[in-house]
Amino acid sequence: MVLALAKEIKMRKDEFGSETIDTIYFGGGTPSVLLTADLQFLIAEVYRNFTVSDNPEITIEANPDDLTEERIVALSQTKINRLSIGIQSFFEDDLMMMNRAHNAEEAKRSLALATQHFENISIDLIYGIPGMSNERWQQNIETALSFGIPHISSYALTVEPRTALKKLIEIGKIAAPNDETASGHFNILTERLQKAGFVHYELSNFGKENYFSRNNSAYWLGKKYLGIGPSAHSYNGISRSWNVANNTIYLKSILENKLPSEIEILSVTDKYNEYVMTGLRTIWGVSLEKIQQEFGTIYVNYLQIQVQKFLDDKLVMIEDAILKPSAKGKFLTDGIAADLFFIDSE
Repeated sequence: MVLALAKEIKMRKDEFGSETIDTIYFGGGTPSVLLTADLQFLIAEVYRNFTVSDNPEITIEANPDDLTEERIVALSQTKINRLSIGIQSFFEDDLMMMNRAHNAEEAKRSLALATQHFENISIDLIYGIPGMSNERWQQNIETALSFGIPHISSYALTVEPRTALKKLIEIGKIAAPNDETASGHFNILTERLQKAGFVHYELSNFGKENYFSRNNSAYWLGKKYLGIGPSAHSYNGISRSWNVANNTIYLKSILENKLPSEIEILSVTDKYNEYVMTGLRTIWGVSLEKIQQEFGTIYVNYLQIQVQKFLDDKLVMIEDAILKPSAKGKFLTDGIAADLFFIDSE
């Protein structure tokens, strides 16, 4: 697989032309199970085939149970300069319910070790867990802050099909997630992190100044990106492509010098809808001027008609021709964006 990833990097070296790579991100699964030598090899392949900036952000996602002291030290001696750790919760029963491989002690220990060797660390926290009180959620936040990390990504619990959690809910062992609970947790989170000096720069992401995720920000700002490996997605400003999810088919295609991907050419409406969806989630908002320039008058007029009810309810605001959710509307951002989507009549 590692050799196939390296070969795909080489096969796609012309897709960015002379543009500079500013972020490299190892994610989508458990890349921390790769040997450090494998990670170094893949990073070197990127440098060999692309122009990389002088100070790129190079991130690896990792689970707490993978982050032994030896592993963290080894990672710190590579070009990797950012860790994204899937903590999820600092409470044992929460982790068991979500079927996580690590325990609460491993979560704390991995952070204590990581902060000794990395400055740029992000963690994931899950809110809206059935039975989690506001006080318990506050404890999770305070524990995270006690480690002095500069970035937190936080998401409402979602129940995926064919999972142990889904089954437990179906048989009545666990209550289903509740929107009211999740909304309360979200408000506690935003208020507490703001007091701690974090900027709520995207719906699910909070960072200290100079510690916003450059990788994720590029996605939200509509920049190009190249995804390598099974299931990876790419975007070049005109089309979106995605690799086959099946590992065996992926390996066979790469061996035969074929890119195992499908391509979708984005229409003007697709691009407008994506801009509204991503822009509304961020502090940069949705620019009415940009919509006028890139999509045309029909889209501006449509947006202004559709958004009026949300303006009346004070869920969004328009300042200097930039549309943003209000504090009251932030938790509802995705639903608001969906109502602003342009639906082609064809």
